[in-house]
Amino acid sequence: MLIPVLLFILGLLCVIKGGDWFVDGASALAKRFRLPELLIGATVVSIGTTLPEVMVSTMSALSGHGEIAYGNAIGSVICNASLIAAVTIAVRPGRVNPKTLKVPVLFFFLAAALYCVSAYLIGSFPRWIGLIMLAMFVLYMIVNVRQMTRNPEDPEPEGEEREEDNAAEEMPLWKMIVFLVAGAALIAAGANLMVENGTRIAEALGVPESVIALTFVALGTSLPELVTAITSLVKGHSDLSLGNIIGANVFNLVLVSGVSVALAPFSLPQSAVLFGRNATLILEIPLMLGVMLLLTLPPLLKGRLSRTQGIALLVIYAAFCAVQFSL
Repeated sequence: MLIPVLLFILGLLCVIKGGDWFVDGASALAKRFRLPELLIGATVVSIGTTLPEVMVSTMSALSGHGEIAYGNAIGSVICNASLIAAVTIAVRPGRVNPKTLKVPVLFFFLAAALYCVSAYLIGSFPRWIGLIMLAMFVLYMIVNVRQMTRNPEDPEPEGEEREEDNAAEEMPLWKMIVFLVAGAALIAAGANLMVENGTRIAEALGVPESVIALTFVALGTSLPELVTAITSLVKGHSDLSLGNIIGANVFNLVLVSGVSVALAPFSLPQSAVLFGRNATLILEIPLMLGVMLLLTLPPLLKGRLSRTQGIALLVIYAAFCAVQFSL
């Protein structure tokens, strides 16, 4: 039991460090070619911080563990919204530009509607659903690129270029490529360790794979978003922090689930029963929609985040974890 736990932790560390290297290399490469900063944040950074979920879910689906692929995607959305975003909001609430949230929020709930069709009406996730999800991912990227290029960030005054930009320009091209390749390799290796040993731990404890995926795996693969969110808030960019989390949640549904379902379709997992029905239909999917509404409606309507909102989301996440391990 000790060895699988240590290997799971090693895999988690590989995923975190790999994601860090990948984001650094991709961001530096994008800045080298003078892409707008908002475009980098909405595309490169969000994709980079979602890579752990992509690798874990894909490897899980391909190895026949659809419960982990499914639970990781939904669990990461819940974790991002009600734990990671909640912590940063509770510590440092602030104003948010509603215009920056409209596109990711719209795409998230469109993807969530497709998820509900698969779960409630079809009862499985066939390959054609995965292909639609991937098409939505491509469309989301196109819309983001067009939006950012039409409304580029104001250039900074001469002489006030940020240290991060200077560091990106000083990084040689070969180092950027090494960061990208090494980061992707670490993520792949770490994801494999997490899936394999997470399954062993679940079997040893008698805990369903979906519960492990909804809690430990989801939290582990969401740590890159946590680092990005805290960094953004410390620097006073609340809208960038929230935008990255919502963008990552969009990717969790259309990219993470899209890739795993397209490669290895699976049936709706049945890990526990709540009120006589599959717990995922009664608890997990409704909770995913609920926490995203609680996270996004206040900034969309009022243009700001409140500490009460963050505390409420944290209470919801604590209750969710408690229920998961009591089922």
